[in-house]
Amino acid sequence: MEFLELAKVLDQIENTTKRLEMVDIIANFLKVADEDIMETVFLLQGKVAPDYEGVELGVAEKLVVRALATISGVAEGKIEGLLLKVGDLGKVGEELLKEKKQHSLFSENLTIKKVYNSYSKMARESGSGSQTRKIQILQELLHNSSPVEARFVIRIAIGKMRIGVADMTLVDAIAIAFGSKEDQDEVERAFNIMPNLPEIARMAYNGGIQSLAGVKVVPGVPVRSMLAERLPSLRDILLKMGGVCALEYKYDGLRIQAHKDGNKVTLFSRRLENVTSQFPDIVKEIREKVKAENAILDGEAVPYNIETEEMLPFQEISRRRGRKFDLLETAEKIPVVLFLFDCIYLKGENLMNLPYPQRRLKMVNSVDESAGLKIGKSLIVSEEDDAERFFSLALEAGCEGVVAKSISDKSFYRAGAREFVWIKYKRDYQMEMEDTVDLVVVGAFGGKGRRSGGYGALLMAVYSKTEDKFTTICKLGSGFTDDQLHSLPRMLQRFSLKTKDRRVDSLMTPDYWFEPGLVLEVKGSEITLSPIHTCCRDLIKKDSGLAIRFPRFTGRWREDKKPEETTDEEEILEIYHSQKKKVLAENP
Repeated sequence: MEFLELAKVLDQIENTTKRLEMVDIIANFLKVADEDIMETVFLLQGKVAPDYEGVELGVAEKLVVRALATISGVAEGKIEGLLLKVGDLGKVGEELLKEKKQHSLFSENLTIKKVYNSYSKMARESGSGSQTRKIQILQELLHNSSPVEARFVIRIAIGKMRIGVADMTLVDAIAIAFGSKEDQDEVERAFNIMPNLPEIARMAYNGGIQSLAGVKVVPGVPVRSMLAERLPSLRDILLKMGGVCALEYKYDGLRIQAHKDGNKVTLFSRRLENVTSQFPDIVKEIREKVKAENAILDGEAVPYNIETEEMLPFQEISRRRGRKFDLLETAEKIPVVLFLFDCIYLKGENLMNLPYPQRRLKMVNSVDESAGLKIGKSLIVSEEDDAERFFSLALEAGCEGVVAKSISDKSFYRAGAREFVWIKYKRDYQMEMEDTVDLVVVGAFGGKGRRSGGYGALLMAVYSKTEDKFTTICKLGSGFTDDQLHSLPRMLQRFSLKTKDRRVDSLMTPDYWFEPGLVLEVKGSEITLSPIHTCCRDLIKKDSGLAIRFPRFTGRWREDKKPEETTDEEEILEIYHSQKKKVLAENP
C-alpha cells in the first residue's frame, strides 16, 4: 500500500479533536492494511519496534534540516528560521516541497513498507559514518515524498507525531476493526501481557479477536506492571480487604521486572525499557540465585549500603541510569539490592491467575537470598495495631510506606491494572494531603527576579484515562534547588512546542508549551476546588475543577514513568473525597 494513503489518514486524525472519530478513522484503515498491518501500526505509533526492544530512531532535528536543505535547495539557516517561526519541522518540510516540485517529477511512489524499512535501517545505523548514512536514507525518502507525505516522514523521524494517538486509542481501534467495541477488554488483556500493538493487530487481522486468546506470557517480553490503588488509613485498608491482608514494605527504588530464560537474564523498567546493561550486578544475582531455569520476577531495585544494611535515597539509583561506560565500577560505587515481591512466571508456568499467597510461596522457594537479592518483607495482619507496628518498622528501615495485598482466592496478578487488590499507604499520609502525586509538565511561565531568563513556574497536569487527555491541576514553582531550576530548560527542550499539545486540556495560557513527557513527584497541602484548572472539571461543582494547594517539588524526577502512568483524575477525585471525609469526621 502507498504511504500517501497512510499520510492522508494521519492528516485526518490531526484535523479532529474527537477521540471516537480518531478511533473510527484508524479502525477503517486497519481493515484494509492487509500485509502492511504491522508496519502501519508502528508508523501510527511513530516507532520501528516495541518499547521493550530499545530500538529508537534517534534522528536529531539538525540532521533533518540538512536533508531538507539538500532536497529543497534552501539554505539551512533559512530552514532553521522557518522552524523558529512555525514551530513544526514537518510543516516546514511540507511547505518547502510544495514550492520546490510537482508530484509528476517524483522518481517513485513511497510504500508503507518502504518507509518503515527505511526508518528501521536508520535506527540500527551506528558507528563511524552513521550520521551521514542516516541523512542519505532520509534524503531518499524526502526526494520521493509528496508535500503531505514529507510532513509525516519528518515528524516520525524526529519523534514528534503531533496527532494525539496513544496506545489505548489503538487498542480501541484494533477491537473495532476486527471485532466490536465490546472486544476492547480482550485486546487490552493481550496488550497488557504482550505490549506489542503491531503484533496484536497482525494476529487480530489474520485470526480475528479470538486469536488473541493465544497471547501468552513468555520470558523476554515484559508484562505491563500491576499497580496499586490508595486509601487514607490502615483501618480503611483492612476494611476494604475484608479484615485481613498481607502487608509488604514499599521500597523507594526503581521497579524492575527480571526475566530469566536459561542463562539469559533481561531486566525491564516499569516503562518497559530494557535496562539490562545498566545493572550487571542484578543480572549476576538473578542468574546465580534464581534456582528455576526460567522465571519472571517483579521487584524494586533500591540503592543500598551493604555494609550497614541501610537503604539510601532514591536519587542515588538515578546515577546508575543511562550509563554506557564504567558500569561495573559504578555498580561498586552505587550498589543496589533487588527486593522481590511477586512472581509472574516460573518453570514454564504462567502464575498470573494464581492467588497472591501461592505466587509468593513459589517465589520464596525458588530464590536463594544474598547480599544483592532479597525477598521483600511481608506480614499477614488482621488487627490495626499490628498493621501500625509493621508500618512503623517499614519507615524505620528506610521505606516510604507499605503495600497491602489481598490474600483472597481471587488475588490474581492483573497486568496493567490499578485495582484495590493492591493498596499503597505511604508515610506522607500523615500530612494534610495524604500522598505525593506524579504530575506531567505541559507548560511553563517565564521567571522574574532571580529566576529571570528561566522558568518561574511549571504548569502541571494529570492524566484522564476516559478522555485520553492531560488536564491541568496546578502551577509548580516551589521545592526546586537553584541547580534544578537551571537544568529545567535543558530537560524540557526536547518536549518544546509552539502551541498547546492536542492532548492537553487547559484554560490557562503559559509562556511556553510542552509535549507531555517530563514527570515530577509533587507534594501539596490539600486538594481544592478551582475555577481555572481542568482536572475533574464539573464533577464536583459546575465550572470548577480540582487543584493542588501549595504544591512543591519533592526533588524526585520520575523518569521511570510514562506520561500516561502519572496520577490520574480518578485518583485525584479519591484523594479529594477522602480528605473531605477526614475534615467532616474531625469537625462533626
